[in-house]
Amino acid sequence: MTGADKDIAGYLEHLQTQRKLSAHTLDNYRRDLDQLALLVAENFAGRPLAKLTQADIRRCTSQLHARGLSPSSIARKLSAWRGMFAWLALHQAVVSNPVDGVRAPKRVKALPKALGVDDAVRLVSSAVAGDETSTTRDACSKAMFELLYSSGLRVAELTSLDLRHTKNASYESLSWLDLDAGELTVTGKGSKRRSVPIGTAAITALREWLVARPQIVRAEPDDDAHALFLSARGHRISAREIQRRIKAHAQSLGIPTNVHPHVLRHSFASHLLQSSGDLRAVQEMLGHASIASTQVYTSLDFQRLAQVYDAAHPRAKKQSGS
Repeated sequence: MTGADKDIAGYLEHLQTQRKLSAHTLDNYRRDLDQLALLVAENFAGRPLAKLTQADIRRCTSQLHARGLSPSSIARKLSAWRGMFAWLALHQAVVSNPVDGVRAPKRVKALPKALGVDDAVRLVSSAVAGDETSTTRDACSKAMFELLYSSGLRVAELTSLDLRHTKNASYESLSWLDLDAGELTVTGKGSKRRSVPIGTAAITALREWLVARPQIVRAEPDDDAHALFLSARGHRISAREIQRRIKAHAQSLGIPTNVHPHVLRHSFASHLLQSSGDLRAVQEMLGHASIASTQVYTSLDFQRLAQVYDAAHPRAKKQSGS
């Protein structure tokens, strides 16, 4: 048994007898610590664990990453190693914990899959399947879907929309609709407020919804009465309900992608960029500090945004014969 093996065995005994960890958890620790012992044997000719440096641990981490180990798995191993070195410092002359300051590689944040233009247009333009009793609900769903793709909203921004700007002693709108101007005022992340244009198709769907909306307004008004979109019971619609509706609608159309609201937001950005190439305009409409990690937020005049939008977005253009 090598010195590293003895150190690991001692730490595992401590975990079992002092910390009373379960057998399953101990097995996980054992695998992670055995991985360290193997890396030390391969790279440092069996150097004692107490003599390892931060540079040595970084080298081991890099090798795990190069072998295809996920960032979350590497982070778990580093946690196990860090705990062992802290214990080892109580029994041996360890100058400092060599795992301190070493982090796993960053997780790559995958963007939601964008729909193709044909699927996106089919999703938002197709009638929402329902029966006679759900006509009002379906008008609401259709308007929400069109608006998500038309304006690239986050689902939280969609749920925060009010019919119009309202401010009184007890309530003030965060986001609101100005249908006559063909735009939304939206308060996004970081309480940043922006104006976003609405395409012709979305305006049509919104007008149809506004005709149907009074049928489900509650008799006793409260703050939900200001909401643009309402549930069947007259409350401000929830993000979960929007997610449920859009997923069911996509499935009914046979669209294979797992569609949720952010897929339409990503589709909006992708299709607009493909058509216009105007990265800064899309940045502004999305309310991003940047649409790419290297870009800095740039504020543009709203009229310029509207021109880019009208020229480039598939659902902004008026349909012939409509």
